[in-house]
Amino acid sequence: MKSLSEKSAIIPFLIVFLSVVGVAIASLIRPAAGGVGALPPLGLPPLPYASLDTRKVELGRLLFFDRRLSFNHTMSCAMCHIPTDAFASTQSATAIGMEGQSLPRNAPSLLNVAYQKTFFFDGRETSLAAQPWSPLLSSIEMANPSVGFAIDNIRKLANYESLFKRAFGERGLDMETVGEAIAEYEKSLLSGNSRFDRWKYAGDLTALSDQEKRGFKLFTGKAGCSACHLVGEQSALFSDDKFHATGIGYKASVFAPPPTHEVELEAGKITKVEDADLTAVSERKHNDIGRFAVTLDPADRWAYKTPSLRNVALTFPYMHDGSLKTLADVIDFYNAGGIDFDGKSPLLHPLGLSEQDKSDLVEFLKSLTGDHPAALEPPTGSCLTSVEKQSSMSRDPQC
Repeated sequence: MKSLSEKSAIIPFLIVFLSVVGVAIASLIRPAAGGVGALPPLGLPPLPYASLDTRKVELGRLLFFDRRLSFNHTMSCAMCHIPTDAFASTQSATAIGMEGQSLPRNAPSLLNVAYQKTFFFDGRETSLAAQPWSPLLSSIEMANPSVGFAIDNIRKLANYESLFKRAFGERGLDMETVGEAIAEYEKSLLSGNSRFDRWKYAGDLTALSDQEKRGFKLFTGKAGCSACHLVGEQSALFSDDKFHATGIGYKASVFAPPPTHEVELEAGKITKVEDADLTAVSERKHNDIGRFAVTLDPADRWAYKTPSLRNVALTFPYMHDGSLKTLADVIDFYNAGGIDFDGKSPLLHPLGLSEQDKSDLVEFLKSLTGDHPAALEPPTGSCLTSVEKQSSMSRDPQC
């Protein structure tokens, strides 16, 4: 038996040994210095990148939250993709843009956007690094009149030029590096490890309730949801990244509006407004023809990209135009087979779901809420801002 002094002499050795082992293990699960995120969360496929550059991620985060990137210094990316709303926007059916203008589409979640092959509901952009320039230049979003104007604006803001040089070296600040920095931040927004993932991919049989398990059986069976919202044996993105016509876009473009509309004045307080009165104070409604605007293929009329269902319980309202308020509304819509027209997806047909079936599906969808990225708040001291902080930021003369 070793003496107390001999045991004490071993302790420092063990501390050093465990520290070395810890560093070695960490090096296996983390990329080399300068990168973040080597392994995806449970339930997600292998990452489409080897590592992320932490300097570019942090620069992209600054840009993402910076309201000064817009023409009048009032709008940021984060004001339509709100971190606490799973990087979507739940305040209205469609997002709110420059000077309170209603945008034509619902703001989709950016969680797990790194896996997407096309961007926007019509898939008109194929590069995550190019995508930010669409809202930056849109007259109803961030309203910069040109690329050069936007670049000059960023160059005038304190510290950005040095941060771009630090992140991109001699390339510095230009159109491409602005997009790449924002994209690098967005790639870091990963969310998995939901209760469904723990049940399906980690073998935790207690992670789902019996009702949720029944919902999953319906999801992959009678309800047919998994025909578009794919579920693999090793991982699931819950999207086929394709485009389908459900009839909602067709109805909005062709059908006469209802005589009255429900208008939510504040949370839970709804009033009815006559269509004529609403039309008198509203901008003319945009005719959204979906994927057809990109391809000019008649088969793509009113077809929109399949969204992921991960975190879907947090990203209401639903559909490309935010026209369905709840998950129950969505299931009722698909149970009825969508809206008939000659271009409707052949995958849609009446399902004959019972009320219990529909309830089971809703509960299953709630189990898809996963972990959220750690960095949800705007960078400290930036002008830049989540909706909740907008009023206090607006008092800052630097903004």
